[in-house]
Amino acid sequence: MIKSSIKYLATDKVRDLVEDNNQLLLVLNRFRVPFGFGERTVCEVCEEKGIDCPTFLAIANLISGKRFSINEIELPTLLSYLREAHSYILDFRLPDIRETLVSAVHQQRLDDVAVHIIRFFDEYADEVHSHMDYENRIVFPYIEELLGGKPSGGFRISDFASKHESVVSKLNELKDIFLQHYVMPNTRMLNRALFNISACGEDLVSHCEIENLILVPAVEALEKAVCATNRSQNSCTSGNQELSHREKDIIRLVAHGLANKEIAERLSLSFHTITTYRKNISAKLNIHSTAALTIFAILHGIVDPKEIELK
Repeated sequence: MIKSSIKYLATDKVRDLVEDNNQLLLVLNRFRVPFGFGERTVCEVCEEKGIDCPTFLAIANLISGKRFSINEIELPTLLSYLREAHSYILDFRLPDIRETLVSAVHQQRLDDVAVHIIRFFDEYADEVHSHMDYENRIVFPYIEELLGGKPSGGFRISDFASKHESVVSKLNELKDIFLQHYVMPNTRMLNRALFNISACGEDLVSHCEIENLILVPAVEALEKAVCATNRSQNSCTSGNQELSHREKDIIRLVAHGLANKEIAERLSLSFHTITTYRKNISAKLNIHSTAALTIFAILHGIVDPKEIELK
């Protein structure tokens, strides 16, 4: 029996966690925990398998909609989990959905609509591959460099966070096409395909939340710690290094005298989005006036002083 309704504890039995939320079977798989854990607790299983218990609990609690803590997260354990999730989704989940989807639509009709449905899914799968490939090639190696005390001068986790979007929306669109528009018998194969699409969507939402709510804050804390111990090195000398590319674009345009509305039009973003960026920039740099922000931009090479006129 789960001891707390608020969050899972290290003293809870693994069996009880799975009975409470069967989606945690995926978590166990990605931590490579075999079945047959009997009456052992989370702490006991983690210790036996060499898994960091606070990291396991943070993921399990987040996925289950419970309170979670990132204070004792072990990033190598988290990275290993995320890489396993990528492999599962790319190498098993998406190919399985495609195979089932092809069988389902071809059983009923082989026409232009069926062809376009498969093409739609293939394009979506390519997007997921690109999304996760970027994380595998750029984001995760950057974090590993940080863990080694060697921060990269050209990248910050805020760059990833500012562009990190869920890849679920198109999958939901495909499901809605069947549920609302594509008139065909609800066969067992089609039902299986839609069930798998829904399950994959839930998995991707959880995956995105783990990265946004656990990975990003943990890496931000690591960045600050590494910068504090390498204060004399150029890679951590200023707030400029903590700014995302988009924030630098906005600072550059502010220095050129553009108002928020003009910046929004120039960057094809909403006025509200630009206002939020400006607030975040002010909070990061503790700079609140346009004149001071312009001086900051000049000092840190964001803008060429010859191109602007200080007022």
